[in-house]
Amino acid sequence: MKIAIIGTGYVGLVTAACLAEIGNTVTGVDVDARKIDLLNAGKVTIHEPGLPQLIARNRRAERLVFTTDHETAVRHAEVVFLAVGTPAEEDGSADLSHVIDAARLVGRHLHRPTVIVTKSTVPVGTAALVRAAVADELAARRLDLAFSVVSNPEFLKEGSAVSDFMHPDRIVLGYHDTSAAGIMRELYIPLLRQREQLIEIDARSAELSKYAANVMLAARISLMNELACLADAAGADIEAVRRCIGADARIGPHCLQAGIGYGGSCLPKDVKALIRTSVQYGCTPHMLKAAEAVNEKQKALLYRKICSHYGGVRRLEGKTFALWGLSFKPNTGDMREAPSLVLIEQLLKAYCGIRACDPVACEEAARELHGMHEAGRFSDRIHLTRDPWEAVEGADALVLVTEWSDFRTPDFARLAESLNDKVVFDGRNLYEPRHVQAAGLRYYGIGR
Repeated sequence: MKIAIIGTGYVGLVTAACLAEIGNTVTGVDVDARKIDLLNAGKVTIHEPGLPQLIARNRRAERLVFTTDHETAVRHAEVVFLAVGTPAEEDGSADLSHVIDAARLVGRHLHRPTVIVTKSTVPVGTAALVRAAVADELAARRLDLAFSVVSNPEFLKEGSAVSDFMHPDRIVLGYHDTSAAGIMRELYIPLLRQREQLIEIDARSAELSKYAANVMLAARISLMNELACLADAAGADIEAVRRCIGADARIGPHCLQAGIGYGGSCLPKDVKALIRTSVQYGCTPHMLKAAEAVNEKQKALLYRKICSHYGGVRRLEGKTFALWGLSFKPNTGDMREAPSLVLIEQLLKAYCGIRACDPVACEEAARELHGMHEAGRFSDRIHLTRDPWEAVEGADALVLVTEWSDFRTPDFARLAESLNDKVVFDGRNLYEPRHVQAAGLRYYGIGR
């Protein structure tokens, strides 16, 4: 099948590579010429395990090409995916301007019956807006062409997106009408292990399903983090509690790890967007607001523990902290809404030094920090490296922020020798407290 994918960001790039891998001819198209040049030079613009190899293999097989030429991409396609960004507005609502612009581009270049698929995360009712935008462009061209709009939300996790796409637990297709059902089923059959994985529903329900999944995860994470605060106060161990409740088949073990809050491109943005949508429809989103509030509070938890250990913020001045992990989760370079940024900001305001390590996200972190502050304002107090032991050199304490596999089994005896104050703040409950303490280190976890 001939496919065009408008937008070569995270979702668009993974979708393009994976659809090419199962035998389709895919054109990835973007307005960003620099990004297209990099992709055509064999350089992948995001960090995602397995993706560079997938792109290289399908480019060699001539099943995957990248271009800025929207007209050619759309004219040759049987199916056009819209995979552009939907950033949050100041009020939390999703900015649909890129989606509507992409829909208008499709309408300008359509010349035969085509299926248009919204892959971007979009609010309820967007499929209708996309349909109207395409119809307006066709009317301006005085063309009467049949086309279908399908909502096909993605459920990809950063760090395992290729596997998630190639081995999905479900594929959701939302239709205004079922005229495109045959084409979409044919497209996705190679990925289906059983018929029940394909969920075909109306477009509005499909659009809501993406937000519903993400806010359910966000609420689950925030609830566990609130329970971790109670465990801290009551002298319980949240890890023991997690094992007990995770064994309940009605609850299950996933997303029950207490920590310093969720981040990334999806959960924070989607919770805000669904809060805004709820208000627009006259509903009061009590639980959504609570999940968001708990998450914002949780991001400051490590700093509160650090202040408590040292006897107050005034005693932090001049201290140097080694941070292990910067990205919002392991196996990605994504720094959007990362809890590390909140901690760094707080430590800098307390006149601390920071030696931070991340296997992938150092460059992105440097860009984020540069954007947060005046050029060079804190540069003399931040050192970024990919070597965890370089980060520890000269540090007073270690703060584990992101649970990369690189940090899972450190030499605690070496840490004890290196850290001036011999203390570890474990923001992801990665370590067994008794192992840390056996090396002569103080240990602080989350709810432990």
